Amino acid sequence: MQETLTRAQGTNEPTIARPAANRVAIEDDKAMLRAAVELTRDISDARPAIYWPDMLGSAFVGYAALAGAILAEGAALTVVFAVVAVLALYRALLFIHELTHIHRDALPGFRFAWNLLVGIPLLTPSFMYENVHTLHHARTRYGTREDPEYLPLALMKWWSLPLFLVTAILLPVALLVRSAVLVPLGIVLPPVRRLVWERASALAINPAFRRRLPTGDFGRMVFWQELGTTLWSFALVASIFVIGWMPLAIAFGIISAVAVLNQLRTLVAHLWENEGEAMTVTAQYLDSVNVPPPGVLPFLWAPVGLRYHALHHLLPSMPYHSLGEAHRRLSAHLGMETTYARASHPGLLHLIGRIARSTMRPR
Repeated sequence: MQETLTRAQGTNEPTIARPAANRVAIEDDKAMLRAAVELTRDISDARPAIYWPDMLGSAFVGYAALAGAILAEGAALTVVFAVVAVLALYRALLFIHELTHIHRDALPGFRFAWNLLVGIPLLTPSFMYENVHTLHHARTRYGTREDPEYLPLALMKWWSLPLFLVTAILLPVALLVRSAVLVPLGIVLPPVRRLVWERASALAINPAFRRRLPTGDFGRMVFWQELGTTLWSFALVASIFVIGWMPLAIAFGIISAVAVLNQLRTLVAHLWENEGEAMTVTAQYLDSVNVPPPGVLPFLWAPVGLRYHALHHLLPSMPYHSLGEAHRRLSAHLGMETTYARASHPGLLHLIGRIARSTMRPR
């Protein structure tokens, strides 16, 4: 839990980032950073009694609804099942974010179970996020060219936003081609294997990002996850010849909707206003977004604690089930007219409108 203070107080003098788009440089608010650590020590442990039922229940409901969408007779019932499947599988899938932050010994067996039940069936094993997302939280990488999860979207052309969302529709097909074709091809063609790993093995949005080859224990974990995902992709292709193409098409349609929903959440997770310079921890916080209560819709489109994304950047190791309480404590302690309150936004439409207007400004 000292990570926040360590990142902010590496030197005696406050670190100042050059502003993007005429913004003033932001010094670290060390009182806020200190309060974030000190007020939340007692709620920093991941609780298995919450993680396991939430993940397993989300996966069970999602797959049951997916089966219902495939088997249902009538368009209306199919749509109802599909909506439930999208929301439940989306929630189950987003536990991949927790896997990158919780200590390996905190939840024994959770990573294996999640990959077996969610990651591999959805062609998104945890290695695609592990050792990638942590780079996004690195003090000197956030918002720079070396950040795999950052683009200055608010400073780009207006058409970049719809393009950003539309590309997510093709994600299930791209993942199937990766696992069923490119990974096996890489076994016999090392240049293909290297290309696939560097360019198509990370859940990243920065096209300049190149992933380093895995080594050690992580490399062994990647091998087994790749093997399971490739065998499952073969089974999906073979299913077309056994039960026809419609079940797979419905499943891929649902997963495409999950991908688009996640891309929409990503679009409003930050303000995306940095042009590539290193930022202070406070500047990173203010470039990130909280959508706290009383709104209830964020529970659906930003589940597993992601409605508190700015707070998560202050306390990356805080388990998702504690973020709500951490937000309440910090809000009560710091008050409304403070740096902490400035990262809170009213909702999805407000954030979409803000970034859309920013892309339309002449530069």
